[in-house]
Amino acid sequence: MSGRWLTQKQVELYMTSRKNGKTQVASAAISSMSERSGREIEHDRRTDPFVKKRHWRTRKCPFEEVWSSELVPMLKKEPALKPLTLLEYLQEAYGPELYPDNKLRTLQRRVRDWCYKDGPACEVVFRQEHEPGSLAFSDFTELKGIIVTVRGKPLEHLLYHFRTIYAGWSYMKVILGGESYTALAQGLQNALWRLGGVPKEHRTDSLSAAYKNLTDDEQQDLTNQYNDFCRHYNMKPSRNNKGKSHENGGIESPHGHLKRRISQAFLLRGSYDFDSVDEYQAWIEKVVNAHNRRNAKSVDIEKMALQPLPKYKTTDYSVLPVKVSSSSTIQVRTSLYTVPSKLIGATLQVHLYHDHLQCFYGTRLVATLERVYGKGSVRRAKSIDYRHVIDSLVKKPMAFYKSVHREALLPTEVYKNIWKLLSAKLASREASQLMVGILALAAKTQKEEAVGDAVMAILAANTLPVLKDLQETFGQKEPSHQYYHMEASQHDLSDYNAFIEPARENSHAMH
Repeated sequence: MSGRWLTQKQVELYMTSRKNGKTQVASAAISSMSERSGREIEHDRRTDPFVKKRHWRTRKCPFEEVWSSELVPMLKKEPALKPLTLLEYLQEAYGPELYPDNKLRTLQRRVRDWCYKDGPACEVVFRQEHEPGSLAFSDFTELKGIIVTVRGKPLEHLLYHFRTIYAGWSYMKVILGGESYTALAQGLQNALWRLGGVPKEHRTDSLSAAYKNLTDDEQQDLTNQYNDFCRHYNMKPSRNNKGKSHENGGIESPHGHLKRRISQAFLLRGSYDFDSVDEYQAWIEKVVNAHNRRNAKSVDIEKMALQPLPKYKTTDYSVLPVKVSSSSTIQVRTSLYTVPSKLIGATLQVHLYHDHLQCFYGTRLVATLERVYGKGSVRRAKSIDYRHVIDSLVKKPMAFYKSVHREALLPTEVYKNIWKLLSAKLASREASQLMVGILALAAKTQKEEAVGDAVMAILAANTLPVLKDLQETFGQKEPSHQYYHMEASQHDLSDYNAFIEPARENSHAMH
C-alpha cells in the first residue's frame, strides 16, 4: 500500500489502533497499509496531502515558566550560550528535580528554534573565485596528539605550511623553536624555488608570535625585512587582521587535510621515531609530494601563470652583531653559546636561522652552532661545548670544579655519571684534574662516546681510571720534546784577572 497515497480514513484508523494499544504491525494491517507507511506516519515523514503537519505542542514545555522571563534574555545578551550551560544554570537555581538531565534534548530543540527565528545573524562564508598564480598562503601548524622523536628524544617543533590557493600545491618544512621571521623566510624561500615560480600575492597571519618579546624597533626591523623579501620576489605582501584566523581559510582547512594524511602515513610507517631531523624532513616532503600529485593538472595550469623566479635567492636569516666575552661566550637573543676561545674579544656577525647560527668574522665563517631554545616558562637556554674551552681547562683544571657551566660542560649523561662517581671517590682537586683530562682526551681524539664508555667500564669495576693508560689506549701520544746534553766545567777564578788588568791600564792612561 505504500506505492499510493493513503486516505485520511486509513491514517485515522491507524492512529486510533495505536492509541488503543495495538502494535505497529497490527495497526498497519487493520488500516490496510504497509508497516513501513505506519512508521513514516509516526515519525512525521509522510507527505500525503490528507495528513496535515501539526505546528502546536501536544504537551506543556517543561521550560515554559522560565523561557521568556530568564532564558530568552540570557540568550539575547550572550547568543553563544549552550543549552547544557542553561540547563546547569536552572538546576543550580531551582534544583535538578525540577529540571532533570533528561530534559536536555527538549531545551536543545527550543534553543535551536529560537536561534533560527529570533537569534542574531550568523557570519556568512563567501566563496571566492581565484585565478591561477594569484595568491599563496603561509602559516604554522603542529601535529596534535602525535609525539615525533629523534633517536628516542621528543622533538619540539612546528610545521611551516605554504599553499597556493588555486591548485592547492603545498610545501611543508620542519621548524625548530616557535614562529619567527627566519622560519617564515627560510620556509617561504624553499617553497618558491621548489614550486619554480612566484605568485602575485603572499598572505600570512599577523605574525604576532614572531614579534613576541621584541622591542618596537626590532618589530619594525622584521617588518622591513619581510617587505624587502617580498619586494625581491615581486610579491605583494598581505596579512590577516589580528585575531581573524578565518581570513586565512585558504590554508586553515587544508592544514587538517594534510595533517590527516600525515597521521595515516605514520600508521603505515609504524613508528614516530627518526634518526635525524633531516630524515624527518625528507619523510614529510614525501607525504606532501604524494598529496601534490593528486592536483597535478591544476598545478600545471598554475605554474604557467606564476611569475619567474629572480636570478638569486635573498637573505632568509637575521643578522646580529655580537662580541665574544672573556668566557668565550656570545649572547644571541635569550640564549648563551660558547665559541672557540681563539675568538675572545672579537665582534662576530651572526646569521640567525631557526635551527642554527653561522658566525662570521669579517667574511670568514668561523663557527656553526645548533640553535637552542628555552622550554616552558624558562626562556633562557645555553649551549656549552667543552671543546671550545678545553685548552684553558687543561691549564687550570680547578676552574671546572666551581664553574657555573660545569654541568653543561659535560656533553652526555655518561660523562655526568662519570663526574658523580669521580667526585664521590676523590678530593675536589684530583677529581677535577682527572675529569678535565678525560674531556681533553675525548676532544683531541674525537672519540667522545668511546672514551666515555671506556671510563664507565673502569669505574663499574670499582677501580679508578688512570689518564696515562687511557691516552695509550686511544693512541694519544704525549708531546715529544728533544733534549740536548751539554757538559760544563768550572773554570779557575784567576782567569778573570785577564779582564781586570787591561781595564786598570786604560783608566791610568785617561788620567
